[in-house]
Amino acid sequence: TGELKDEPVSSAQLGAFFAGMTIRANCFPEATQWSEGERRAMSLFWPRLVHVLPPEVKFIADPEGTIMGANGLTGPRYIGQGTAEMRLVGALREVLAGGHLGYEEIQCVLKDVLPFGSMGASSPSVSEALLAAFLIGQRMNRETDRELKGYCLAFDDELGPPPIADVNSLTHYGEPYDGNTRFFRSTLFVAAVRACYGEACLLHGVEWMPPKGGITEGQMLKFMGANTHLSPTQAKTLLEDKDTGFAYLNLQEACPPLYSIIGLREHIKKRPPLATSEKVQQFVRARGRESMVAGFYHVGYEDPLLMLMRRRTVHAGLVVKGEEGALSLTTKERSAHASKGIPVNHCSGFRTPSSANFSETDGISRESFRVAVNAQELGFKSTETPRTDKSGTEKLGAGFVSAGWRQRACL
Repeated sequence: TGELKDEPVSSAQLGAFFAGMTIRANCFPEATQWSEGERRAMSLFWPRLVHVLPPEVKFIADPEGTIMGANGLTGPRYIGQGTAEMRLVGALREVLAGGHLGYEEIQCVLKDVLPFGSMGASSPSVSEALLAAFLIGQRMNRETDRELKGYCLAFDDELGPPPIADVNSLTHYGEPYDGNTRFFRSTLFVAAVRACYGEACLLHGVEWMPPKGGITEGQMLKFMGANTHLSPTQAKTLLEDKDTGFAYLNLQEACPPLYSIIGLREHIKKRPPLATSEKVQQFVRARGRESMVAGFYHVGYEDPLLMLMRRRTVHAGLVVKGEEGALSLTTKERSAHASKGIPVNHCSGFRTPSSANFSETDGISRESFRVAVNAQELGFKSTETPRTDKSGTEKLGAGFVSAGWRQRACL
C-alpha cells in the first residue's frame, strides 16, 4: 500500500514470494506446505491484497483459482501483455504447478526476456514479478538436466562461436559467482601457478553477486590492479602469450544478457538455475585439449554439472564439493554434526580419450575420490584405479588429479 517509504517491496520480491507460496501449496510434501499460521495470515489478508496487488502478482499467487477460493479469479484469466510476456505466463503456469519444461521452451523464454532492464530496451519486455517467479520457481522444483541444458544453450546462441586460443591445453575454472564469506578462495592463485608451468587457465565471474555477496576473483584481481574488463578476444590473446597463459573474464563483457539480471537476482535472494549453468560457461575455446572444473555444495548438483561439462565437449571434467561450494579443498576434519550426503572435499569427474567422437558420446564415465587432506601431510587417495568402460571411455583416475590437484593442496 506504499506504507514502506524508504524501502518499498519490489515487484520482483512479490513475484518470488508468492511463487514460493504457490508451489508449496500445489506440490510440496504435506510437511512443507503452508503452516497453520501461514494459512491464517493468507485468509486474513488476501481479501485486502486482491485490491492492491497488480494482476500479474495475483496470477502468481493463485494461477488456477484453486488456492484462494472465490477471491482468486484473476489467475485463470491472466494471459500477460505482449508476445514475450504471454509466452512467459504459459511457461510459468507449468512451473507453478510443479512441472518442468523442455530445453527449447527455456531457450525461447530467455531469448524473449534478456537482456533485462536498463541494458535492454527502454523498458523490460516482461514484468519483474513474472521473471522472478519463473527463476525461483524452477529452482524450487529442482531443475532437470534438460532445463539446465536450455540455460546453457540459450546463451551459447546469443554469443555465437567463441574465439579459439592457439594453446595445447586450457582449463576452465567455474567458481560460484557469489563468492565466499568464510573460507579461503585459492583458485586464482592455483590458476596463476599452473599458467607458469605452461597450462593455460581461464577464470570467469563477476565482481559482486547475490545472494552471498562474498569475495570473488574479480575483487581480488581488481585489488591487485589487474584489468578485470577484458573482452573474450583479449582473453584469448593473453592465453596464447607464453609469458602469461592466464586470463579472467567478467560476465559484464563476456555475456551482457546474463549480466543484466544481477539486480533482479538481488531481489529474489535465492540462487536461480543460472547459478549452476553459469559455472560451466566456455567463453574461449582451445585448439588443444580442454578441461573444466566446477565447485558445488548442495546435494543433487554433482551429476547435472558433469552433464553440462560433457555437453561442452571438453576432454575432462571435474566437480569438487568445497566449502561454500568453492573449489578450495579444506583441511578441517568433518564435524560430527555435519549434514548427511557427500562430504566436503569429494571429487568426481570424467576423462575422454581424444579419439572419441564427442558429438555422439553423450554418456558420463565417473569415478569418485576420497580425498585425505590435513595440515601436516597433504595427499590424495583414489578409491579405484583408472579403467575403461564398455564404450571405450577412460574413467577418471588418480593420475588425473595428481598433477594439478596435489599442486593445489600444497599451496
